[in-house]
Amino acid sequence: MIEMLNVVKKYNGLKALDNITFSVNREEIFGLLGPNGAGKTTALRIMSMLVKPDSGEVIINGMHQKENNRRIQGLLGVCPQEIALYLELTVRDNLLFFGMMGGLSRKKAVIRAEELITEMDLEEKAREKVSLLSGGMKRRLNIAVSVIHKPRVLFMDEPTVGVDPRTRASIFSLLHNFKNNGMTIIYTTHYMEEADRLCDRVAVMDRGRIIALDAPKVLKSSLDPTGQISLEDVYLKLTN
Repeated sequence: MIEMLNVVKKYNGLKALDNITFSVNREEIFGLLGPNGAGKTTALRIMSMLVKPDSGEVIINGMHQKENNRRIQGLLGVCPQEIALYLELTVRDNLLFFGMMGGLSRKKAVIRAEELITEMDLEEKAREKVSLLSGGMKRRLNIAVSVIHKPRVLFMDEPTVGVDPRTRASIFSLLHNFKNNGMTIIYTTHYMEEADRLCDRVAVMDRGRIIALDAPKVLKSSLDPTGQISLEDVYLKLTN
C-alpha cells in the first residue's frame, strides 16, 4: 500500500530521515517506534503529504506522490497527536464540518456523522460543545473526524498520549475494527508495549534510520528464543 524509497529529510542541515526504505502492506497496522527525535513523526508527515522529502520517492496505492498529489490525498486520513477540533462547536457540528471539508456532500456528511457518533459511543454528547468533553471523548472525536471520509490509509501520531487505560483499550478496539474493514493504519508511538499489543509489524527507528523491521514476535524471538523478552528490551538492545 505504501512504499518509502531512499527518503532523506534534513532540518537545519541535520538528517531527520537518513535514506530510509520500507513498505507497508494493505490492511496492516504498521508501527513506527522510537524515542523523540528518532524520525518517526517526520516519516509519517512525509507519507501523509504534509511535508515533502528532500530526496527519494513515496508511492501510495501504486501512485507516485509527485505525480498524483490530489488523487492520493483523497485516500488519506490524519489523526494528529494534538486535539485538532473546534472547541466551541458541538460534537455533531465538528463531524459535519470535517466531513464536508473532506469532500462529502452535506447529506452524506450527516449520515456519516451519525454513524460515527454511534460507533465512537458519543450519542449522549452529540449536542455538547467539545470544550466540555472529557479528554478521552475528545480523543475519540479526534479519531472520528480523521476517518469521516472513509480513507484507505489512516496516519496516527501518538494518539494515546496522556489517556487513561480504558480510553487506550477503546482506541485499540476501534483501530482493529478499522483494519477489519479494509483500512491500512500507520501508527507512531514511543510506547513499546502498546506497539507489541497492537501492530502487525513495527519499524524501530533511531537517529533517522530504521534499525529493525518485522513482526513484534519475530523481533523478540530473534534476541530471545524463549520469547520472554519485551519489545522495549529489544529496542534497548538494538540501540545500545
